[in-house]
Amino acid sequence: MPNPRNLRLDICYDGTRYRGWQRLPGREDTIQGKLETALSRILDEPIALSGSGRTDAGVHAQGQVANFHCVSQMPCGEILANLRRYLPEDIGIYSCKDVSQRFHARLNAKQKTYRYRIWNSEGPCVFDRRYVWAMPEPLDLAAMRAAAEHMLGQHDFSAFCGNPKMKKSTVRYIRTLDICRRGEEVQILVTGNGFLQGMVRILTGTLVEVGRGQRSPESIPELFGGKRAQAGFLAPPQGLCLMEVDY
Repeated sequence: MPNPRNLRLDICYDGTRYRGWQRLPGREDTIQGKLETALSRILDEPIALSGSGRTDAGVHAQGQVANFHCVSQMPCGEILANLRRYLPEDIGIYSCKDVSQRFHARLNAKQKTYRYRIWNSEGPCVFDRRYVWAMPEPLDLAAMRAAAEHMLGQHDFSAFCGNPKMKKSTVRYIRTLDICRRGEEVQILVTGNGFLQGMVRILTGTLVEVGRGQRSPESIPELFGGKRAQAGFLAPPQGLCLMEVDY
């Protein structure tokens, strides 16, 4: 029998109609589930996929990474062509390549970058409505940036974790957190060494509360190590996109 291979996939998807990345028993509407079904069919063997992270239901990705092991010797180009043939139009594969047996999409990830888009206007946003959070009320971006400064560095982000049963460490390191306006749109771009369940969406909700004048930038440090109820609300999923994973 030939030696098992380890293959890396670089993936993008529109998460609108999916229940998130992670496969769910008895359901066919997850990204991981769709990919594993297609790969198992193409390679004629059971495939288990490891993703760099588990995006929530309705969240998108431009730069998701995953890997899987297989015994099939089908060339990567043929696997890629078949995936593009069998996958739905809202899941795309940039590349498929052989990698070291030691490579693991999640465990080897050094940092990830997410972008959150807010349509900050009273005007309509018909064509991008699946990819932005429409919010007509004005936001104080200077206050939001001041709050973001407090979030940089290493902190206990327990108050920003959507999993109440989290038993592992909730300490994470935020390298950059930029907030900018592009026309009618406000974009939040955050890079860190890892993110807790719902963390970027809760960060966004907290920053929006600052932008609305509902909490002060100076109150942010009080949240570190705190309870979930102390931080802001969970921003809607459609504005969030996993942009890049660095190794």
